[in-house]
Formats: sequence, structure tokens, C-alpha cells
Amino acid sequence: MNDMHEELFHPWGTVTPAFWGSRQEERRPTEQPMTHIPQVLRGRLTKIVATAAAGRLADAAWMAGRLDTDVTAEHGPEHLDTVHVREVRAHLAYLAGDHATSLGWYLHTARLRATIQGPGHPDTEEATRRVYSLWRAFPDADAAALGTELLGAVTDIHGPQAAVAHRTRRRLQALVAAGEVGSVAGEVSSGEIGRGEIRSIT
Repeated sequence: MNDMHEELFHPWGTVTPAFWGSRQEERRPTEQPMTHIPQVLRGRLTKIVATAAAGRLADAAWMAGRLDTDVTAEHGPEHLDTVHVREVRAHLAYLAGDHATSLGWYLHTARLRATIQGPGHPDTEEATRRVYSLWRAFPDADAAALGTELLGAVTDIHGPQAAVAHRTRRRLQALVAAGEVGSVAGEVSSGEIGRGEIRSIT
């Protein structure tokens, strides 16, 4: 399949503060619905998004870190409220140009969704498609460096025959052919990349 025909999903955080109050039917298909977020958490997330939109990314990242600490203390890591907050942290890292941290957070939250909701849940499938699309937008050098991490995660979640795993492997093979990837070329071409720990993110 030609990659140009793949369905692409934008990073979750492309939403604006107005999104939080919009009706579900008004949202674009690529926007992730947040209808079940408690009002207090929604308010804090809205402030974080507004802070980032004002160009204060460091402040927004600090606010998101504090919120993550609070929500995790209340609900634990395997809770959808925690996932929502960490998806915001992923997007803030993306806005800051930290591709490695952004990808790490997004893969972390995709794994959490697979644990909480199941690998076949639409939200989990959308999360892995979204992080794949994010990775496709990276410069080739970053995509090459981070692609094996992505391939390992989507293979763990959906299996080696899943469409997202095939697409990731195909893109990595293209990077190999372009000389962007060296030591992992054999693993990528044979499909042997699988289970592996993602980067520690704190």
C-alpha cells in the first residue's frame, strides 16, 4: 500500500481551549472526545492548553507535571484521567520540539489504554494510529532513531500483523534504504523487533 493513501491522525493536543466546551458533533474526526473528563480536571487541562497557546510552554509543562502528580496520587497510573493528563504532556513535548520525549509519552499512554481498555478498543487503536502519524511527521533522522521503539510498542499492543505494525515496518525499511538506519536494518527487514521497554519518562 502506498503511504500517501494512509489515514493520518493529528496529535491529540491540536485542540484549543474552546474544544473543551464544544459539542461532540462539532468536532473534527481527528479530535479525541473528552466528554467523560471530570469538570475540575477539565478546567485544569483547559488552563494548561491556554498557557501553551500563549507561548509559555515551560509553564504549561510544569503545570501538566503537577497535575499528573495530583491525578496519579488520586487514581493511580492505570486510570483514564491519568492517561488524559499524560497525553497532554506528550503534546507539550511535541510543541517544544522534543520528539523523543513526546513519542515516549504517547507510547506510554497507548500501552496504558491497551491495559485499561484493551488493545482492540477504538480509543487504543486510535492512540496507536495517532502516534504513528506523529512519528511520520518527524524529520528522517529522528524517525530513524525512534522508529524501532514505535515498532516494538505497536507490535506488543496489536501484534506483528496489525496494519500499524506493517506501516511502521515499511517506513523503517524506507529509512534503511535511504541510509538513515544502520544497526537495526536486519531486525526491521525480518520483522523480529518486538517486545522492549520504552524509554523511562518522569
